[in-house]
Amino acid sequence: MIAFLKQLYSRYRRFKIGMSPQQNLLFGFFSYVFFGFLLLNLPWTTKTTVSALDHLFTTVSAVSTTGLVTVSIKDSYTLLGQVVIVILFQLGGIGYLSFTTFFILSTTRKMTHWHKRLLRSEFTLPATIRIRDFLKSVILFTVLMEVLGSIAFLWAFTAGGMSLAEALWPAIFHSVSAFCTAGFSLFDTGFAGYVDNGYVNTIISILAIAGSLGFIVVTDLYLSIRKKEHRISFTTKIVCWGFVMLLLLGTGFFYFSEPSIVGLSDRTRFYAAFFQAMTAMTTVGFNTVDFGNFIVPMLLTTFFLMYVGASPSGTAGGLKITTLTAVFAILKSRIRGKKTVTFLKRQIPYERLYVATSSFIFYTAILFLGFYLLSWSEVHGAEALLFEVASALGTVGLSTGITDALSITGKATLICLMFIGRLGVLTFGIAIWSKTTNNKEEVSVMDDLAV
Repeated sequence: MIAFLKQLYSRYRRFKIGMSPQQNLLFGFFSYVFFGFLLLNLPWTTKTTVSALDHLFTTVSAVSTTGLVTVSIKDSYTLLGQVVIVILFQLGGIGYLSFTTFFILSTTRKMTHWHKRLLRSEFTLPATIRIRDFLKSVILFTVLMEVLGSIAFLWAFTAGGMSLAEALWPAIFHSVSAFCTAGFSLFDTGFAGYVDNGYVNTIISILAIAGSLGFIVVTDLYLSIRKKEHRISFTTKIVCWGFVMLLLLGTGFFYFSEPSIVGLSDRTRFYAAFFQAMTAMTTVGFNTVDFGNFIVPMLLTTFFLMYVGASPSGTAGGLKITTLTAVFAILKSRIRGKKTVTFLKRQIPYERLYVATSSFIFYTAILFLGFYLLSWSEVHGAEALLFEVASALGTVGLSTGITDALSITGKATLICLMFIGRLGVLTFGIAIWSKTTNNKEEVSVMDDLAV
C-alpha cells in the first residue's frame, strides 16, 4: 500500500512539473473549487436544502473572493459550512501555494525552481522585491491584519448589543472576509444597518484597502522602513497615486450625484459616499446602501471603479491600476507622436506594454462576452446585467439584487467569470492555449513595474 501511494505521488508530481506555471495555477484553483464543493455538499454543512448549482456558485464565489451569493450564508449553512467558506476565501485571497511555500521556507529555508516559477507567474513582482521577502510579508501581514480586524469587529458588535458569544464568530468571519476582499457576510442585508456607524465603516475600509493595495505595496513600504537603501518601486508609486485619485473622484461623484446618498445627513452622507467608492475600488463587495436604487450614471461610475480594481498581487480583482496606467501611457505617447512610452518621466519596457495591452483587450473581451450571454438568458435590464458581469469578473460581489433570480445559464456564466477573474484573464488564456512551458511566455520579474 505504501509503495502504491509513493508511486501515485510520484506520478502526480511529474504531472504538475510537466505543466506550465499558468496551467499549475489553473489546476490549483480548480482543486480548491473541487474539494470545497464536495465539503459544502456534506449533510453537516447545510441547514436547508441547497441545490448542487448553488453550492458550486458559493464555492467559486468564495475561492475567487467575489461575494456574490444565490442563497443566504447565515440561513443555508451551518457553522461548519461557514468555516469551510472562510477557509476557501482565505486560500483564494492569499493565492495558490502561498501557505505551502511559506511552510517550506520556514522549515527548510529552500525554495525549488518550480516554486519560484509558479510564484512569479501568480504574483507579478517588480525587480526591487525578492520572492522570499514578499512571501513572508504576505503571510505575516495577513495574520496581523485579520487578528486586529477580529478584535475591532468584536468590540463593535458587542457595543451594538450582541453578547460576546454571539459576536465572536461574526467578528472573525467578517475580518477575514474584509481583508481578503471576499464580500461574504453573515448579515442578510450586508452592512446596510451600519451606514451611519463610522467605527464599522472605518474597520472595513482599513482592512479592505490594506488587502487590495497589494502585498507588493506592503512589502515595498516595509522594506523602505527597514532598509534605508531600499528604493520604492515604480509599481507602488503608481498604485498609491492612482488609488487615491480614483477613490476621491468616486467619493465625490457619489456624494454629490447619487439621490439615495444625497438625501442622508451630512456625516452619514460622507460615510455612504466614501464606503461605496471604496467597496468598488477594493472589490471588497460590502455595501451600506442598496445599489438597486442607484441611478444609471452612478451604476456606470461604480462599473468603472469595479472594472479598474486596485493593485496587482493583492486580494482585489479588476483590470488593475497599473494595467490601466500602461494603456493610458501608450495612448498619450501615440497622440504626441513619441516612439517610447513613458509615464511620470519613466520609460515603460515593451515587455510590460505587451502584457498590459493583452490584459486590457482580453479582459474587455471577456466582459463583453459575459454581458452578451446574460442578455440572451436573462430578462433584467441591460444596466443591471452589465453591473453583474463586471462584479463577477472583477471579483467584487456587488449586485443590484438580481443574483439569486438568475437562470441556470446565468449562474453558470457568472461561475465561469468569477473563476477567470480570480485566476487572471491573461493567466487563464495562457493556461488554456499555451502548448509549451517556455519561460519566455511567463510573466516574470523583468523591471520596476508590475502589471
